[in-house]
Amino acid sequence: MGARMDVLLGAQWGDEGKGKVVDVVAPRYQVVARFQGGPNAGHTLWIEGRKHVLHTVPSGVFHDGVMNLVGNGVVIDPVIFLQELDGIAASGVDLQGRLAISRRAHLILPTHRALDAASEAEKGKERIGSTLKGIGPTYMDKTGRNGLRVGDLERADLHDRYRGLVRKHERLLGLYGAPGPDREAEERWMHAVERLRAMELVDSEHVLDQAFRQGRQVLAEGAQGTLLDIDFGTYPFVTSSSTICAGACSGLGVPPSRIGRVIGIFKAYCTRVGSGPFPTELTDGTGDHIRKAGNEFGSTTGRPRRCGWLDLPALRYAVMINGVSELAMMKADVLSDMDRVRVCTHYRVNGELTDRLPYDVQGAEPVYADCDGWGALGSDIPDALERYIRRIEEAVQVPVRILSTGPDRRQTIERPSAVAVL
Repeated sequence: MGARMDVLLGAQWGDEGKGKVVDVVAPRYQVVARFQGGPNAGHTLWIEGRKHVLHTVPSGVFHDGVMNLVGNGVVIDPVIFLQELDGIAASGVDLQGRLAISRRAHLILPTHRALDAASEAEKGKERIGSTLKGIGPTYMDKTGRNGLRVGDLERADLHDRYRGLVRKHERLLGLYGAPGPDREAEERWMHAVERLRAMELVDSEHVLDQAFRQGRQVLAEGAQGTLLDIDFGTYPFVTSSSTICAGACSGLGVPPSRIGRVIGIFKAYCTRVGSGPFPTELTDGTGDHIRKAGNEFGSTTGRPRRCGWLDLPALRYAVMINGVSELAMMKADVLSDMDRVRVCTHYRVNGELTDRLPYDVQGAEPVYADCDGWGALGSDIPDALERYIRRIEEAVQVPVRILSTGPDRRQTIERPSAVAVL
């Protein structure tokens, strides 16, 4: 059968720290492939004191010998994508032979961004909290069979396809009474498209199949998080793609039989950006303290993140939906100056106690347990933190294998566990 593909994804509402973990484990793989999302993602990496924020490019790009693949499930804004590549090149990374793009990935047009802004404004107080990057309208065109794909850049009738889609968008913008993008935005997009056309465009499903047959190790990198999944997240306050393990198959053209380890990333607490239910949210000084200590501001939008205690029913749900085989806990250092840390063990829904994530999360009242704080972190795990981790493992029945103690790739502990891998 050949090699298998490991999957790394978010087990909360996104912003869990996936980029750092991919960067840490990338040397064990020959291919790192993004399988969904677009420039609404922001994967932050700290390497030798320098901050890098990736939006579309896979997080293995800073390692020699690793091929980074942008899969068919990703949506690409050529302007943002090329700016990102220029930033990576400026840091001294030679991208030649290190990056490939699926021809089946869809393109975000300037009019998609205009439609995103118009749709969000129309919702008023019911707005989703979109990043306004044009993600939703692009996926709508994809499922509506109107989209423009990377492979279309190689077609002789590209201009006609582009103009036809723009005319459709202009009619929709007229219904909103909203303006379209200016001429300068379209010119920037056209210039970026010309550069994108010259890059390594591939039939990624065949590239991955060949990699498996050659015994190469592949890591699928997800964006956002499980609770933002279009089907299984807190709908309608979700993203427009499949953020779960199943999405790695459709987002890369890989059969389920190829899936190996599934690594779920979560924070020692919870955060959420934008609107939507958040049972353990802290709207007091404790929430403000976590936000400040954890620098919880969106890496893509800069918006302050809502902060709250760790939610075990939600984490257990993410483990179940994804078939998570091991976990990585991030930002334990953020809570290190707290005397007491709380964790949600159950919900009370309509007067009944449950450890399941309900259909209507909005009505779930969290039930908490108190844990001792663990103080400053170094190379060893304090006893109180070890007890906190074991409580999590007992609740979800999956081992916590990786512990992050700070933002840099070197601030990482690989931890043995008494809990068996599923």
